[in-house]
Amino acid sequence: MNLFDDMRAQIAHLRPIRVSGRITRIDGQLVAVRGLTDAARIGDWLDIDTRCGARIGAEILRLTQDEALALPNGPRDGLAIGDRAEYRPARGISPDDSWIGRVIDPFGTPLDGRPLLNGAVTRDLSAQPPEPARRGRLGSRLETGMCVFDTILPVVEGQRLGLFAGSGVGKTMLLGNLARQMQADVVVIALVGERGRELREFLEDVLGEDGLKRAVVITATSDQPPLTRRRCAPAAMSVAEHFRDQGKHVLLLTDSITRMAEAHREVALAAGEDASLRGYPPSVAHQITALAERAGPGHDGVGAITAIMTVLVAGSDMEEPVADILRGVLDGHVVMDRAIAERGRFPAIDVLRSVSRSLPHCARPEENARISEARRLLGAYDRAEMMIQAGLYEKGTDPRVDRAVQVWPLLDSFIGEAAPGGIKQSFARLAKCLEPPTPQPPGTKAARKG
Repeated sequence: MNLFDDMRAQIAHLRPIRVSGRITRIDGQLVAVRGLTDAARIGDWLDIDTRCGARIGAEILRLTQDEALALPNGPRDGLAIGDRAEYRPARGISPDDSWIGRVIDPFGTPLDGRPLLNGAVTRDLSAQPPEPARRGRLGSRLETGMCVFDTILPVVEGQRLGLFAGSGVGKTMLLGNLARQMQADVVVIALVGERGRELREFLEDVLGEDGLKRAVVITATSDQPPLTRRRCAPAAMSVAEHFRDQGKHVLLLTDSITRMAEAHREVALAAGEDASLRGYPPSVAHQITALAERAGPGHDGVGAITAIMTVLVAGSDMEEPVADILRGVLDGHVVMDRAIAERGRFPAIDVLRSVSRSLPHCARPEENARISEARRLLGAYDRAEMMIQAGLYEKGTDPRVDRAVQVWPLLDSFIGEAAPGGIKQSFARLAKCLEPPTPQPPGTKAARKG
């Protein structure tokens, strides 16, 4: 897209008539505006001009016969009865191919100090997912650059995975590795509610120059108002849909769905919705599931969005509302464990609690056999680990546990290994880890030690 296309798009959005009203009351966090009854709709925006010269945006959350009630997108300091509120239709986002390599906010404003061209088409942040009967099927396996995802927890084109982790267990580093190495045409990254100081660190150290070259980063930091933070993930999804509709394979990384849900909770409670589900409003379920359904394969003939969505689980509680809602609509979940991180193995993935629903169809029979054997041995070691560590297990009691003890260090190391050689070499490495140890001739040092 060139500069003239951008100018034409902006001209098309100009309105010959401006509709405005006046603030008649300020009710809690909401402001009530009269004079917009014929134009206002839920989700539309207002630009409020305060008497001190500031302009504050607000989103319409409720409508009565005479008033539009809107939540300001920022501090309410300076608002007063009688302030003018100019009506604007719902704010979408206008992605463009030139956005690759850029950092923007959820409204499409550049954050890297350079001009940004808007696309000719404005996309609705609440777009509908592809029609179920016309959606394509999941595609082929993707190379991820990591042994565990190339083998035991495979990812296929169009799959939706949840990454469930507490804070400080290496979740962001794992996302950065996938953004740099995973097979995709375009990467779209949504950073919802992250600490502001971490953005530059993520871009320069975690994502890196090579990763940014094929990525679009949409971010709303933790100090932003809830309306902005709530827009971040849907805006990233709309950008991903822009590239998907061109036939490209898009990798969408969202960090995190929990912070999006928390922002939605603030907005919904301000709008008068009742709290339930540990303080979350009932509408949070639809907010999450509607977003997840937009990812995945598109219609036949277009591309696909492979989505990895993170969930912050306090105390590894997989039954908390956001985790429980999201897990039910995904094609697999990956659980990261703090105890694994504390003993120094990264990524700290708990394979036994993680599932990829692309199996067994995406792997060959011999590959499925190796994955099953690795899980059985990891499970056998996990069940006997306390006895083994306490020195209470006697060798020879259970042949499977004996073998699990032999191969566990190799499998544990394998889960944390990079896979520069791709899927085939990763399975070869897994097969080597599962090989029974070579018997040593009697009298050798290794045999005496065994």
